[in-house]
Amino acid sequence: MPIKLGDKAPDFTLRNSEKELVTLKQYRGQNVVLLFFPMAFTGVCTKELCSMRDSIADYAKLNAQVLAVSVDSVFTLGKWKEEQQFNFPLLSDFNKTVSKKYDSLYKDFVFEMKGVSKRSAFVIDPEGTITYAEVLESAGDIPNFDAVKAALA
Repeated sequence: MPIKLGDKAPDFTLRNSEKELVTLKQYRGQNVVLLFFPMAFTGVCTKELCSMRDSIADYAKLNAQVLAVSVDSVFTLGKWKEEQQFNFPLLSDFNKTVSKKYDSLYKDFVFEMKGVSKRSAFVIDPEGTITYAEVLESAGDIPNFDAVKAALA
């Protein structure tokens, strides 16, 4: 079932790139920008997350915590975060449970890969309600971050 505006955001617990458990619930009381991306170390994903890194102050002013999720392992995400100096948590959905909850999983991806996170953006308000949802069919596209910021404002 696709997530719709006004839905309660499905809660989750995932490990971050530092191998610590992170839950969505721990960010209640502030906005969350929840990004799903296909794969670490790829061109479009690097461009997307570097743009987020470089504009993190804009999100902080909007009381928003950015969380980025992929099916990569915590080890891969840790190496990528270190290399790119990302200043927000990268979360491993290695078992694909959260990507499924958010209807953000490509059935078929490049090179016969199956079950890779769809590039998606969700804004979750301080009460845990979805106020913006964008799930992209093309992994080459990047979410509309102006619309994300508008949803936060």
